[in-house]
Amino acid sequence: MKRIAFIFTQPPHGNSSGREGLDALLATAALSEEVGVFFVADGVLQLLPAQQPDKILARNYIATFGVLPLYDVEHCYLCETALQQRGLQQFTDWILPVEILSAAALRQKVASYDVVMTF
Repeated sequence: MKRIAFIFTQPPHGNSSGREGLDALLATAALSEEVGVFFVADGVLQLLPAQQPDKILARNYIATFGVLPLYDVEHCYLCETALQQRGLQQFTDWILPVEILSAAALRQKVASYDVVMTF
């Protein structure tokens, strides 16, 4: 079975990329055991709790990331460089359990997957 990586690069709620990526991730996770999720660049903002998308009339899909462990998605990674650039390196209260990796280690992990989907 192919190993599939999902990379989230966009901030939440500015466009539909994050929501569409999450939908694709959940559908794939239901059918595959080898799924990894990577949050890089502005994608790290997808996992911040206490977002208020209703203020801009957007749907709050962020909490749905929290169900990934129920789909046996256990390989979730955040880019350390992206966290530092956004002043979030000390933040630990993410929506789901994640491993923080350096940019080089993250690239190496992504390279181990057969298919890479970017949102």
